[in-house]
Amino acid sequence: MGTGTFVTERPYAPRIIRGFDMPLLVGVVALIVFGLVMLYSASWDFSLAAYQDATYMFDRQMMWLGVGLLVAVILAFFDYHHWRKFVLPAMAFTIGLLIVVLLMNEIRFGAKRAILGGSVQPSELAKLVSILYLGVWLYSKRQFLHDISFGLIPLGVILGAVGGLIYQQPDLSAAATVLLLGGLLFFLAGGDMKQIVFLLMIAAVVAWLVISVSATGQQRVGDFLAGLKDPLQSSYHMQRSYEAIINGGWFGMGLGQSEGKLTGLPVPPTDSVFAVVVEELGWVGAVALIGLYGFFVWRGMVIARRAPDMLGTLLASGLVIWVGAEALINMAVLVGLLPFAGNALPFVSAGGSNLVATLAAIGILFNISRQTGEGTISDEEWRSYSAVVNLRWWNGRRGVSRASRLRSAKR
Repeated sequence: MGTGTFVTERPYAPRIIRGFDMPLLVGVVALIVFGLVMLYSASWDFSLAAYQDATYMFDRQMMWLGVGLLVAVILAFFDYHHWRKFVLPAMAFTIGLLIVVLLMNEIRFGAKRAILGGSVQPSELAKLVSILYLGVWLYSKRQFLHDISFGLIPLGVILGAVGGLIYQQPDLSAAATVLLLGGLLFFLAGGDMKQIVFLLMIAAVVAWLVISVSATGQQRVGDFLAGLKDPLQSSYHMQRSYEAIINGGWFGMGLGQSEGKLTGLPVPPTDSVFAVVVEELGWVGAVALIGLYGFFVWRGMVIARRAPDMLGTLLASGLVIWVGAEALINMAVLVGLLPFAGNALPFVSAGGSNLVATLAAIGILFNISRQTGEGTISDEEWRSYSAVVNLRWWNGRRGVSRASRLRSAKR
């Protein structure tokens, strides 16, 4: 019955929400509620000391949540195919904002990352726009990706421009995230494995050069290596994080009962919020939060697999992996598995820019889910996209899924 089949399967659903991925919606609402509760608990003392208002950071988070939800609703009804027309101006606008940040020289916490009185961080927008731009660019160039002149070199120029501007703030974690997402999307678009290995080698060399010329990078890596040898030699931030996690144990000290947030745990509403989660809710609460992120990633990848075309698959994959990677890095840092990065914990850390950018990504995911069933990925596109499903050494050497398999999965 064509596109009408998907609609008539659920005639009872209100038309405005028809096609939305409801499990993803439930997961996102759960993350938002969890984040608000933990942010209020982690921020009241910090807000009182810094702003003479115990609810200052929570109130601002609620304001930005309203903005983010409005953006998410708009993007949920904005056909993602239109990004092919708007992504170039969006990237130019983002690069312009990154340049403005450097020119304004508004220093907060030792970095130049924000404009408009510290309210807006363009590096968060840059992550989102980079995914959209690279998804559209890779989709349009998918037939030429094996040619280095159309593949690695232009990709390197795009990522280098954005990542370099972010690095100058300095924001090492955001710059690394942009580079990681670029390489990942290149892989998902069907880049040759030799090119992927070459790209990873280039990324490793660039990362080493960045660390060697960056005092911040050297200090963070040095503290990380020292902490691996002896936790007592790790940075002050990590020592206080370990203390909070140990205090939490399995079941935590109780909601609102964290001692670390009152006795010197650095910036508990932002960089250290996961340590507060573990101290108050224990590892049981931490595992529950990890489970919510895992559920979010799973539903996002289901949407990517069922997308009506390769562009939707690339965008959905990139967006959901970005949010999942941000969460994974933040949590891994605070348990000593990675050098300190300073990135936000999505939906939980205080910060309007990250929250709005994350909710914008959610809106685009919902738009892709709403168009599921309106088309199928052609055999030509699947051949280009074979890297996604044809991981032969991980997937039992099974063949590439074709459009017929996609249709069967939808049924």
